Amino acid sequence: MKVLFIGGTGNISSAVTELAVKKGIELWHLNRGQASLFPPPAGVQTIHADIRNPAQAAAMLKGHQWDCVVNWITFTPEQAQTDLDLFRGKTGQYIFISSASVYQKPPVSPFITEETPLGNPFWEYARKKIACEKLFLEAEDFPATIVRPAHTYNTVIPIGPGASDYSVVRRLKAGGPAAIHGDGTSLWTVTHSKDFAKGFTGLLGREDAVGEAFHITSDEVLTWNQIYATIAEVFECAPNFVHIPTDFFAKIDPDVKGPGLLGDKMHSMIFDNSKIKRFVPDFKATIPFREGLRMTCEWFDADPRRKESETTAALNFEAALDRVLAAWHR
Repeated sequence: MKVLFIGGTGNISSAVTELAVKKGIELWHLNRGQASLFPPPAGVQTIHADIRNPAQAAAMLKGHQWDCVVNWITFTPEQAQTDLDLFRGKTGQYIFISSASVYQKPPVSPFITEETPLGNPFWEYARKKIACEKLFLEAEDFPATIVRPAHTYNTVIPIGPGASDYSVVRRLKAGGPAAIHGDGTSLWTVTHSKDFAKGFTGLLGREDAVGEAFHITSDEVLTWNQIYATIAEVFECAPNFVHIPTDFFAKIDPDVKGPGLLGDKMHSMIFDNSKIKRFVPDFKATIPFREGLRMTCEWFDADPRRKESETTAALNFEAALDRVLAAWHR
């Protein structure tokens, strides 16, 4: 099976890349070749091109036919249309990476299936993903499958903004506090990318998955208080937390934090994985959050320089959190 990943070296896609290669899939990447955190393993063939330059990408892809194409970095309807133009008639399956944030907010029920209505008035990111889904599924003669990852992590500590972000641990080790939205009792699902990869690779090249949508998550459900307490325990920090109403977060910081809370994380989300298990019967998430976080801790300890990463997103996140905390204390 010949598969193309556009991207393939990110927080989620790198784990899928690793497992796909182990399964003997002929895997190709199309990207700019600038990955540093998750370089592709041996066996991946890379086409160096920028998917945001359609003419360049078309020239580099000329002559290829694919069993499956996965674009890990499509976020807008305009980008989706580019893929429709590039891959119509050239692949047996196309998988669009959507997001579990597309599900109805606020939810009528915390129990989420693929039949849960879509709609998110709080978050433009989710609305654009919904528009992309509609474009792919309504396109004539285009074999699209939709996959909706939820909160999925690898080396990332699933609080901050970046794939190697250490900011929440750095904050706690400095004495804190770290802020938890609401009272911390809403229910949430956190999935390790290695578990996600088990379900995802089972969909590659599947004709019976065309026209279908799937989410792929752990079956473990935690409160946000448990998530933060586990981070403090695993990274050996004092559990110094302050609870701040979600509406207050959004009022003080509407751009950096507000949409992702109001349009996603403030709501309890419990995912029913029956559908992916029907299509991929051997799929089972086996990495509990505590174990996955220990793996993340070991990754940081293996190279202390990783703890000092200061991306623009991380700096903005920390500055926003400081603004919210200062306003709350006032």
